[in-house]
Amino acid sequence: MSPPKRERGLVRPYVVTEGRARPTRNTLDPVTLVVAAGDLPTGGLTPEKQRLMELCLGGPLSVVEIAGYLGLAVSVTKVLIADLVDTGHVTTRVPVPPAQRHDAQILEELLNGLRSLL
Repeated sequence: MSPPKRERGLVRPYVVTEGRARPTRNTLDPVTLVVAAGDLPTGGLTPEKQRLMELCLGGPLSVVEIAGYLGLAVSVTKVLIADLVDTGHVTTRVPVPPAQRHDAQILEELLNGLRSLL
């Protein structure tokens, strides 16, 4: 029986993250938006980090979107993003939270008040 074949160019996640399993910051959710700072040089970055920067220059992307484009696990992508945040190459922000539901009683009172004016 022959060993399973690996795809060409396959790099192990621990190589991509330089042996680290956790990001330097624990504030990255899958829906956290990442924005690239286009004014910093990317020459000294790894190929994965350079590709991440290229993706984010087109506009904000979520962590999970970046992971999908790069073909990497979300956990690996979080380590790369945290490294780039530490060097100032990218910034992150939480997405706009969904609007809170309004109290039905308040809405009924508002509707009744508007009807009384007509």
